[in-house]
Amino acid sequence: MSVRSVVTAVLLIGLGIIFGVVLVSSFKGVDASFAGEDVALGAASPPIKSNATLLALNEAFHNISKEVTPTVVYITVEAKPQSRSDDEDGQRFFHFFPDFRFEAPRRIPEVGAGSGVIIAPNGYIMTNNHVIDNAKSDGIKVRLSDTREFRGKLVGTDKLTDLAVIKIEENYLPVASLGNSDDVDVGHLVFAIGNPLGLQSTVTQGIVSALGRPLRIIEDNNTGYAIENFIQTDAAVNPGNSGGALVNIRGEVVGINTAIATTNARYQGYSFAIPINLARKVANDIIKYGTVRRGYIGVRIRSVDATIAKAQGLEKTQGVFVEDVNAGSAGEDAGLEAGDIILTVDGKEVNTANQLQTVIASHYPGESVSLKVWRKKKIVEKKVTLKPREDEDEIVPARERVRKVPESGENASTKRIEVEELGIAIRSLDARTQKQYDIDKGVLVDDVQMMSTAQDRGLQKGDVIVALGDRNVGTAEEFKSEVDKLKPGDAVMLRVKGQDKRTRFVAIEMPK
Repeated sequence: MSVRSVVTAVLLIGLGIIFGVVLVSSFKGVDASFAGEDVALGAASPPIKSNATLLALNEAFHNISKEVTPTVVYITVEAKPQSRSDDEDGQRFFHFFPDFRFEAPRRIPEVGAGSGVIIAPNGYIMTNNHVIDNAKSDGIKVRLSDTREFRGKLVGTDKLTDLAVIKIEENYLPVASLGNSDDVDVGHLVFAIGNPLGLQSTVTQGIVSALGRPLRIIEDNNTGYAIENFIQTDAAVNPGNSGGALVNIRGEVVGINTAIATTNARYQGYSFAIPINLARKVANDIIKYGTVRRGYIGVRIRSVDATIAKAQGLEKTQGVFVEDVNAGSAGEDAGLEAGDIILTVDGKEVNTANQLQTVIASHYPGESVSLKVWRKKKIVEKKVTLKPREDEDEIVPARERVRKVPESGENASTKRIEVEELGIAIRSLDARTQKQYDIDKGVLVDDVQMMSTAQDRGLQKGDVIVALGDRNVGTAEEFKSEVDKLKPGDAVMLRVKGQDKRTRFVAIEMPK
């Protein structure tokens, strides 16, 4: 190889090295390991311009959570050992929350968990009765959102509303603002704040989906005195939320979360809260008197449906039907009668039995309420001075209510008549049946056909029909004659005496 060739090759190699160095050095800070590279991650600006309304809503939700969360506490309860039925293991549809509990061996107490709302700065806390029910004397422990823990003392309970008040020895606590549950309406935004599944200080959001729900889940020994007027929401709640706060967009507590509709003991879309107006009065009474003081009218009631309204001559379905008036009650003193329909209390409409119960329960014995009553197609006004409840006189043990249904053979001396329009067979009363029911006149329901109008309206075999509309009936023939006068679509009220000797009303519309 010539000298020229060698020099040329060296120059070319040198230029190549220089070009490579320049090329690599143009990538700032890059070396063999790529360490120390300054890279801008993500887009330079958000893809959507901020919406002022959404920003305000976002901030409002944050402020509500920030202000209310410190007023909701975590409650753990060490309960006395007790056996539990299969029904208590999460199988019933309307299910209380406190199943979030540790199942220990039988000789060791169970441990449950729930929530509570601080209602006074000196340590009073509202919760559900079922959260602290069966707790040991020193078995209630309260944990604040700032993690401080205290022993809780039970102040009092009210099983008829499933509410309770406990107290911790501490002052200057953050206190929840209590709103007006009468202002709550379907579609309103609400927040559930509590401690579901042990997850402390959890906030969920939804809307009010219904009002005035009666669930028949509060145990009251079948007396009919349980007060259920639940706010239904779709805010996600689970075991452990019970006793916690349902909050409106102003950060006010409007309900105490109490139950869920579920088939698996977990959230499936609907939850239920006790209205705070009812809860506030219960808590005040427990703190002030140690018990709850309520006035009672002393009537047996049920909600009015379309058939009852039609039978009683109302233009629309409204009011609460009076089945019976207790002897010596405030209602009897005021002149209320069985068959009346209560339309308003102090000018406020009441259209369900539980709504009337809730309104009356907000008053004390000795207070008076003004009622507008529908009676014989006219409105009458009644002033009722409420009385306290007298349990012993008004509760009839269940075993005394069950009586033997007369068999057809026991009434062979009376002719059986079929009333096909209603789907029943009837007989006139014989002497034996008259004595059994303590009644002189009426017709015995000897049979009720399956899927008939009578069965649909609650007429039962063994009932005695005393009157049809305003007309008393004495024989089966007389009753059949009165039914034959009715036209398809007509509605009529039957006054019926059951086997428990209690009188009730059954509204029936003639099939078209």
